[in-house]
Amino acid sequence: MSSGSPLIVLKAPALVGIRRLKALDTVRARIAMAVELGLLKPGERLPPAGDIARALGVGEITVRRALVSLCDQGILERRRGRGGGTLVSERPPPGEVREIEAYRSAAADVHRLIDQRLLLECGIAHLAATRPGPHPLGQLEELERLVACMDRASSWAEFRTCDERFHMEVAAATGLPSAVEQYGAVVRELYRYYLPFPLDYLRDSNRGHAELVAALAAGDPLRAVEITRGHVEVLHRTMFVGVEDQRG
Repeated sequence: MSSGSPLIVLKAPALVGIRRLKALDTVRARIAMAVELGLLKPGERLPPAGDIARALGVGEITVRRALVSLCDQGILERRRGRGGGTLVSERPPPGEVREIEAYRSAAADVHRLIDQRLLLECGIAHLAATRPGPHPLGQLEELERLVACMDRASSWAEFRTCDERFHMEVAAATGLPSAVEQYGAVVRELYRYYLPFPLDYLRDSNRGHAELVAALAAGDPLRAVEITRGHVEVLHRTMFVGVEDQRG
């Protein structure tokens, strides 16, 4: 970190449980968990394997193997012909994917990561809104383009890819390379726990992105921080740890 940077170095917790999982098993666990939590509904069609791979940060071959495995276990099914593809089974059996437990056991680590993201992202929003002089040409336009991308997204996977790019662009808007580096490290750890979410919910959350861009354009740091705080704090209730608490 460069001297004089207002950001504090934060070290993400060691996520031992899921780090022991192979990439194949992380994909199986996240999709199966989304099905068990009702985030993916019976009969719902999954996005193309390439989109899932980009959203979950793994290779496309790994995703294809994971989907085949989940079909073999009855959680997903393959349909041919028009309107076919890989869909959630009408009656997916629970408890088939043991690797889910590695995610459930890491709930405390996930909450700590969310708190770290909150601390960093509020600081980033404030710095981006108070950056001296105008933002570089095209920077705010790129944020607006990514908001539009999320509004047009046809699947949770496409939304997730645009969402990550949006938040990294906000970090870049501070003009501090260390902000991008430190924020990116925490977000990448948190995204290891990302689960598919209903597209309607994701599009509704995109309103916060649009409001943040407006606050940055207006140079309003208090509003930018307020929006960011609300946007990140909701993760405590909507990531799988929060969803499971509500179900329990």
